[in-house]
Amino acid sequence: MLPDDIARLSLTSFDKYGPLTRMVKSQFKLHGIEAVPPSSQVPNLHLISESQGERTLSLYQNSRAAEYELTYTVNYQVVVPEKGAKRFTTKVNRSFLDNPLTALAKSVERDMLLDEMRQQASRQIMRQLARLTADLNQSDSDNAERSASDANGSVTTIETETDADKQAADRMFDTMDSAAQ
Repeated sequence: MLPDDIARLSLTSFDKYGPLTRMVKSQFKLHGIEAVPPSSQVPNLHLISESQGERTLSLYQNSRAAEYELTYTVNYQVVVPEKGAKRFTTKVNRSFLDNPLTALAKSVERDMLLDEMRQQASRQIMRQLARLTADLNQSDSDNAERSASDANGSVTTIETETDADKQAADRMFDTMDSAAQ
């Protein structure tokens, strides 16, 4: 699933032994990524921070919170030698019903939800790594094209919509127009 560019990857973190770092390392193993020590020749995934928050979604009649939305956020940066660095933020949201009569059970449930959110965030980080290599390769080819056209003294043109996109949009609007009539 992951490109060859990141078959070897170093991992640095704000919390070297924390649960998020352990989960990302386990994702490395699942995806066949060799974790190596940081160096200037190897791509690096740096976990910058994690945070959790909550907001009240609904209340009981006595004005106590009945339902919360839990938010788990991870900030991280990927550095690929000779290609640059990109920062990303991953957010995971879950709703949580709170019952004051079962406070201990709800506390355990909340911890379990947080672990599931960490796991989901680590999977999202791996998906982003797969997309990142394609993005970096695209930006490299764009830069190469710009450099070649600049060397020839011509004007750089950036195409934002292809002919296939235009045709698909025309078909979609034609279908909508005929359905409206």
